[in-house]
Amino acid sequence: MTKTTIESKSKTIIIGFEEPFCVIGERINPTGRKALAKELEAENFSTVEKDALEQVACGANVLDINAGVVYNSNPNPNETEPPLMEKMISLVQNLVEIPLCIDSSVPEALKAGLEKAEGRPLLNSVTGEEERLESILPLVKKFNVPVVAISNDDTGISEDPEVRFQVAKKIVERASDYGIPASDIVVDPLVMPIGAMATAGRQVFELVRKLRLDLGVNTTCGASNISFGLPNRHGINSTFLPMAIASGMTSAIMNPVRKQEMDAIRASNLLNNNDPNSYEWIKANRVPNDEASESGSTSKTDERRIRRRRRR
Repeated sequence: MTKTTIESKSKTIIIGFEEPFCVIGERINPTGRKALAKELEAENFSTVEKDALEQVACGANVLDINAGVVYNSNPNPNETEPPLMEKMISLVQNLVEIPLCIDSSVPEALKAGLEKAEGRPLLNSVTGEEERLESILPLVKKFNVPVVAISNDDTGISEDPEVRFQVAKKIVERASDYGIPASDIVVDPLVMPIGAMATAGRQVFELVRKLRLDLGVNTTCGASNISFGLPNRHGINSTFLPMAIASGMTSAIMNPVRKQEMDAIRASNLLNNNDPNSYEWIKANRVPNDEASESGSTSKTDERRIRRRRRR
């Protein structure tokens, strides 16, 4: 079965059909976060540090790094984004051990991130647009890294899932021309908001199954897109994720700080036999000794104390 290898200096993560679901933490991204954007423009990285540590503590396997800040003093991203990406990559990989996902629409920023990153990061992203294919695939080949392939092309994002499948197939075939194996392509079939398109969920599930069976590629998505514009988004997301996993999705770019979604993923790993000895589920749901005592439960330490008293 297809396995996609992502590495930091000291840690390896495998994305695959028979591997635990890979959580790619999305928080280090100034898009839609005005306060973070202002901090980054002022080269204040305190929130980046906090988000990196918190996401790892909550269970992220990979951290997405996006440096897409619009500078008031210099709005040209080709000049401002590469050096900021280098600083953010250096900072985060010195804080955490897990691999990184370098995320940008600016090829020079992707290149700068690849040159600074240790190990084998995931590159985010390439599309089916001709200009994007010609600028990104050589980078993927040169640095020998896996890449997220987004299923849109020069015609835009199609609402027809078959068109999106054909775009993904085109990217896989073009990558092969560069000597890039399908195992290094992680396809994002594009999740539409269910509030705008009633069939969005079914489309993604069908696409993921088809991508797995016909192309043999791993898949990812921006998981929260499915609930955009609707109330109780976390309720929707936490239902969508296990359904996507059951269809064959192997990773997602998401917020690991949200316990409801992470519980759904851990339960899916457990039920798919991707959590040996139920270790991760038990670790995440273990009741602390003090809480256990208050609820009437008895910890192992308490049991030993009781046995000692009885012997006396």
